[in-house]
Amino acid sequence: MLETTLGLEIIEVVEKAAIASARWMGKGEKDTADLVAVEAMRERMNEIHMRGRIVIGEGERDDAPMLYIGEEVGICTREDAKDYCNPDELIEIDIAVDPCEGTNLCAYGQPGSMAVLAISEKGGLFHAPDFYMKKLAAPSAAKGKVDIRKSATENLKILGECLDRAIDELVVVVMKRDRHTELIQEIRDAGARVRLISDGDVSAAISCGFSGTNTHALMGIGAAPEGVISAAAMRCLGGHFQGQLIYDPAIVKTGLIGESRESNLARLKEMGIDDADKVYEAEELASGETVLFAACGITSGTLMEGVRFFHQGARTQSLVISSQSQTARFVDTIHMPEKPKLIQLK
Repeated sequence: MLETTLGLEIIEVVEKAAIASARWMGKGEKDTADLVAVEAMRERMNEIHMRGRIVIGEGERDDAPMLYIGEEVGICTREDAKDYCNPDELIEIDIAVDPCEGTNLCAYGQPGSMAVLAISEKGGLFHAPDFYMKKLAAPSAAKGKVDIRKSATENLKILGECLDRAIDELVVVVMKRDRHTELIQEIRDAGARVRLISDGDVSAAISCGFSGTNTHALMGIGAAPEGVISAAAMRCLGGHFQGQLIYDPAIVKTGLIGESRESNLARLKEMGIDDADKVYEAEELASGETVLFAACGITSGTLMEGVRFFHQGARTQSLVISSQSQTARFVDTIHMPEKPKLIQLK
């Protein structure tokens, strides 16, 4: 139901956001690149025949005037919705968005920035707090065999056996952060290779779900909201993803919402999360009957080309993954707001 009704619509949502953000690529203004992507995404979502609720967005309402957590989007959220929407046909969905995933990557013209979102039926996506999350992503062959509670050394041995590869043939993506110093050293001591990234671990997680990307695992701590988006994609792909909330500022080392470990624990309890140390599987983070994931490249990366502008138009490459049809579709689109004199293919 979701895919047939909203499949093309959500592709256009991420395309609009990516094109808007790409116009600021390389200009060193990450906040502007993010803002225009948010505005474009919000405008297009409000043209869709649905009642949507943002469960993962740009932050709390006071800090994020657009696409804030709890914001309602879609035609059926208008005050005059009864004129447009039949209650019997109403689609109510939860939406997780990151309009410019990798704002620094976009701002400085580096690879891997993209506009992303995930949707499911109401209640189908985990309402992750704006905390950090320990993550482990791996190919489908290792699903249920590697485990975030095991050491990196143990997981690399298991991963090598699952993929029929020597450990020195494995590539693990880790975000370049002080908190990962020991993890990086352990991976290297085990014999695997490390690819360090500055931002954008959603792309890295999803790359584990595709053969030929030369990405065999994602390890380390990143933002929790992006963890839910990654989990949605990996659930659709059948890949391995686990996440565990990190609430102790001493572990993160770069600051955290909340003043202390104790206040963060209290906040989790207020949100109904009694077991703060629970390890979540992809199927728990994205538990809906139907889950859709969509992304559009802003700058070129492992999975998609970035936005390419030509006179009076642009070309985008998007990815939409569905648990309903069990498909991963790469969509190449030429956008022609005006009649172009030349349509650029290469």
